[in-house]
Amino acid sequence: MPEKEKLYVGEQSLRFSQGVYITSAASVVGKKEGEGPLGTCFDMVCEDDKFGEDNWEQAESTLQKEALSLALGKAKLQPEDIRYLFAGDLLGQSIATSFGLIDFEIPLFGLYGACSTAGESMSLAAMCIGAGYAKTVAALTSSHFASAEKQFRFPLEYANQRPVSATWTVTGSGAFILSSRRSRLRITGITTGKIVDMGVKDSMNMGAAMAPAAANLIAQHLEDFKRAPEDYDRIITGDLGYVGQEILFDLLKKKKIDISNVHEDCGILIYDKEKQGTGSGGSGCGCSAVTLASHYLPMLEKGELKRILFIPTGALLSTVSFNEGQSVPGIAHGVVIEQEEC
Repeated sequence: MPEKEKLYVGEQSLRFSQGVYITSAASVVGKKEGEGPLGTCFDMVCEDDKFGEDNWEQAESTLQKEALSLALGKAKLQPEDIRYLFAGDLLGQSIATSFGLIDFEIPLFGLYGACSTAGESMSLAAMCIGAGYAKTVAALTSSHFASAEKQFRFPLEYANQRPVSATWTVTGSGAFILSSRRSRLRITGITTGKIVDMGVKDSMNMGAAMAPAAANLIAQHLEDFKRAPEDYDRIITGDLGYVGQEILFDLLKKKKIDISNVHEDCGILIYDKEKQGTGSGGSGCGCSAVTLASHYLPMLEKGELKRILFIPTGALLSTVSFNEGQSVPGIAHGVVIEQEEC
């Protein structure tokens, strides 16, 4: 069998035989995220959710600019050291990304995977390194509560009642520098998700829309790699929240898979729902990205975790599709990250 074919694992996965490493990560968040349980972990917490800008969209662009600058600084790199940039956001035409990253002058692959964009960008960046197309690349994403509410739901001034199933879009940006240069954090494999649509039409219940995609991805990943849930210290979903977590457990148990002992969800960890009034938890592209960068990667570096499966989840709706009465398809992307002994 040709050497490259050995990278293919099962139906939807890749295993990286060449080293793909995370050399640095950075997280920038807003005031509410800084007040949550992970508040002391983030690299930057801004008390002004407009980040000194005139509007919410420009604020989100500033989030990305700051996160990438911090990640580059940690890695002791300049923008010209980055061969490619994989990045995206939730806004129409990915304007947070295009306006936020223009001054870096790095070749850009603009992405849209909804709230799964952290997993999509890291997967593509890892493939690029693993295939030898670049030595150093960056993966980046963001979301902003106010810009997302403005685009997908209601203007903040409307002050509409939020159902308990609703999640709170995280104001945050996470940036990751991936390299062939060895570090303590290695990406050893990925599983690319399929679009899964179970007919959910409630835009205020993203957990229900995304949980089937997460269940499909986890089951396929375990089958592809011939592993069991206990082979991971954590199986981490991105944005399911409390409602979506229960649905995920039920769907997987029908497949005779029980991940309850190792599962955690970034949307559950990032807020204290009782004190902060965040309903089912957090969501948005930034939710999983900042939680991975600030919470899970340091645990891997310290040896508190040895192997994790990171699965950001996305709801592939738009205001057009929703207003036309269409359902909300979901997608999830899985990234295996392991501690590397140096």
